[in-house]
Amino acid sequence: MKNIVYFDLETRRSAAEVGGWHETAKMGISVGVTYSTAANAYSIYTEDKATDLINQLQQADLVVGYNHINFDYGVLQPFTFWTVADITHNLDICLYLTERLGHRLKLDSIARPTLSGHSKTAEGTDALKWWAEYEKTKEAKYLLQIAKYCCYDVKVTMAVHQFGVKNGYVLYEDKNGKEVKIEVDWKDD
Repeated sequence: MKNIVYFDLETRRSAAEVGGWHETAKMGISVGVTYSTAANAYSIYTEDKATDLINQLQQADLVVGYNHINFDYGVLQPFTFWTVADITHNLDICLYLTERLGHRLKLDSIARPTLSGHSKTAEGTDALKWWAEYEKTKEAKYLLQIAKYCCYDVKVTMAVHQFGVKNGYVLYEDKNGKEVKIEVDWKDD
């Protein structure tokens, strides 16, 4: 059985705090989440377990994420000698669609129409606020909020991917809010 690992992570610091989006390696990991089809289970990682997270991604037959090659892998890079994208087999849904459309879409712009209204539960900025509260109070409930949010993003990414595999297309909302169909070829990935 093929092991597809769906993946997302949240950071400790924003792009503004570290000097821009080109400095993702300085953002730190608050929580990383995977879902493995082979294990049929979610795994949650904190920064001290980054090496375990990278090992799981490396062992996957396919890693599916949303903007994970340009963003999440940059955040993970300080935790390994190897270039994370080079040691993993990937389908980055964001990159895939950007190459075909010529512009970038938010995950919600695809999830809402493709999944009949289901979408993200929060924003990355919320996860940053929860991390700041965790650092101040050391109350585990803030880490749990980040983990729940990140798990749900992984679930949404997985549902979009599985819809595309099954149907050969996904839907997205254009700038005018109109639903547009885009064909995808994810069957062999």
